Amino acid sequence: MNIVIFGPPGAGKGTQSKFIVNKFNLYQLSTGDLLRKEIKDKTQLGSEISSIINSGELVSDKIVSNLIEKFVSNETYRHKIIFDGYPRTLNQAKNLDNLLKKYKQKIDIVLKLSVSLETIKKRILERQIREQRTDDNEEIAIKRYKTYEKSSEPVIDYYKKSNLFKVVNGEAGISEINSEISGLIDTIKGWL
Repeated sequence: MNIVIFGPPGAGKGTQSKFIVNKFNLYQLSTGDLLRKEIKDKTQLGSEISSIINSGELVSDKIVSNLIEKFVSNETYRHKIIFDGYPRTLNQAKNLDNLLKKYKQKIDIVLKLSVSLETIKKRILERQIREQRTDDNEEIAIKRYKTYEKSSEPVIDYYKKSNLFKVVNGEAGISEINSEISGLIDTIKGWL
């Protein structure tokens, strides 16, 4: 089973992904983690990624796609991936479908954690205090939320057409969200 989980920054994607990974024996694919691993491992690609990020640019879809293909093509992860925060654009969604087809896989369910901007601001502030993260403040949170809303719309429409899209109440508590997601995944597993 391959799952995509969506939501604005601060929605709880990482928290819920870890829960899903443990409960359903899946592997979390976070593009940020893949990029950081290349940098940490001091690969040639890691050096290129580091200079792109340090210049304030976004890493290209081509680089991200190559990293994702390495992950998807690995038999260990076959039909066991949760895509955390990817795809973010329509182009990435189509590319992901093509990559999965190439390795005889598919997306089984797309989950969107639906959370209001007010809740995001509150969570970001709490996370900032708890984790001392410099990328977490209200101004950045608002900007990232609006960027997410704008860029994710075509991706959401794309997945709605394939009938894979499910909205989860991201305003609830962590355990309630866990329960709702588990129920949706159990239903899908019953169909597979």
